[in-house]
Amino acid sequence: MLSDLSNIKKNTEQKIEGSKADDLSKLNLIFMNKLSASQFKMLSEFIYKELGIKMPEIKKTMLESRLHRRLRDTNHSNFSDYLNYLFSGEGKKKELDHMFDVITTNKTDFFREPTHFDFLKTTVIPELTSRFKNRAIKIWSAGCATGEEPYTLAMVLNDMVEQNLLFDYSIVGSDISTRALKKAMDAIYPAQIANDIPIYFKKKYLLRSKDTNKPTIRICNLLRSKVNFQRINFMDDYYDINSSFDVIFCRNVIIYFDRITQEKVINKLCTKLKPDGYFFLGHSESITNMRVNLETVKPTIYNLKNKNI
Repeated sequence: MLSDLSNIKKNTEQKIEGSKADDLSKLNLIFMNKLSASQFKMLSEFIYKELGIKMPEIKKTMLESRLHRRLRDTNHSNFSDYLNYLFSGEGKKKELDHMFDVITTNKTDFFREPTHFDFLKTTVIPELTSRFKNRAIKIWSAGCATGEEPYTLAMVLNDMVEQNLLFDYSIVGSDISTRALKKAMDAIYPAQIANDIPIYFKKKYLLRSKDTNKPTIRICNLLRSKVNFQRINFMDDYYDINSSFDVIFCRNVIIYFDRITQEKVINKLCTKLKPDGYFFLGHSESITNMRVNLETVKPTIYNLKNKNI
């Protein structure tokens, strides 16, 4: 009896080890796959058309690396089969968004480029509230990734409401990545990501997990209730967002586009900006030599004017 049990255990362990070896072999085959020149050309043209992101030859290895995950998750062993699936009717419905998710960059931080939030608090909000005393201020965080920017805005604005410096506010966060938006809506982050948040805001607006092995923080319910998230693709002809905004933050997003695309995207965003509204870009971005309906207030901070471009 004991001998039989020992044999069964031994056979089971051998099968598990064999299965692990097979899985490892399959993974090795996937990660050895390379995009052919024609496959890379087709994909880079498609990505540019759909996302506005340029994929020069120098990014071929990066693209392969990111797509290897999708080969694994869709159970395809080579790029030829994967691309046939991706562009099939089923693939366009089930896989396209996942492919976009792994291609797009979702790096952001709380209180990134903090001078923008200082300017918002000391200049923009006082000016807007002097003109619209009993109206909620509306802000769009365009290209918000996993939500750190709109929640930073919510911390700043909610504090102003409590100090009677602002009547009310609402925030929309948008991104093309459904995976990033899911994280934004969950509003749960690794504890170390909160290092850049001022202590005052940490104590007031963050909830801490009790898991000491994997500590996390969560944005409090009050702030989560003030931020709505929506999927928006900047390459769409029209942004299906049912509002106009006093302020638009679109920071460290258009840097991934070429100049022509940058100009088109900014002009489309400006159709959702109220007259004399404010527009913020990232510190590595500018509108120099662009035909856009914005005037510079300070570097990377602009004002929409009522005039034709």
